[in-house]
Amino acid sequence: MLEGDDATIDAATPTVRLGNIAQISDKVAAVTGTENAIDRAGRDNELSYQLALKGQELKRDMESILLSNQAKNAGALGTARKTASILAWIGTNDALGTGAAASPVTLDGLATRTDGTQRAFTEALLKPVLQLIWNEGGDPDTIMVGGNNKQVFSTFTGRSTPQEQATTHKITNNVEIYEGDFGTLKVIANRFMRARDCLVLEMDKWAVAYLRNMRRWDLAKTGDSEKTQILCEYALEARNEKASGMVADLL
Repeated sequence: MLEGDDATIDAATPTVRLGNIAQISDKVAAVTGTENAIDRAGRDNELSYQLALKGQELKRDMESILLSNQAKNAGALGTARKTASILAWIGTNDALGTGAAASPVTLDGLATRTDGTQRAFTEALLKPVLQLIWNEGGDPDTIMVGGNNKQVFSTFTGRSTPQEQATTHKITNNVEIYEGDFGTLKVIANRFMRARDCLVLEMDKWAVAYLRNMRRWDLAKTGDSEKTQILCEYALEARNEKASGMVADLL
């Protein structure tokens, strides 16, 4: 400003509050009276064992949903509500394949990603995404990939040759940390995400918001069986998608 000038009010950018929809996921464990009466090796109660399995299944289902390509849906009569998954939010910083590839139009959970032509994962695809995130002020700490591309990642520059430790007879051919121009990131394989995606995430900008934490209750007895429902109502909380990014359309 010039000497003696009056102070000029700078334009303010108002905060835009985005919302998501809470989705209900459940599992029901049921065992017959006979199954509960049988003395089984390794467990005292069959229903308790089945509940433990169903609880694990529910957690896996939730993780798969949160990492999928799903738009939010407020639901209607006969239509269940759906929460917008992570792929419905990310779009500012990404690298897409050719063809019809497109990021979600609105980046607010209302639209999904359009997949394009798949191509091999390379470090040359990853590095521009890291720079895009950095340009937006992000500080990502985690790279998440499927099993195949976790193996591909271990062949990137600087880690392309396995190492053998003669004293322990151990061969190491794995990348757990990626240190690049824009920070150090953990590299994680996730079996529940889409194999064609590579997510670059600032983890504290994402969370799971619970309307109802996982709970269970017995259902009415209608015959010679016992039934228990496990239920959770939750939504993905996207705090700032510009702090994350992705490499899409990978083999």
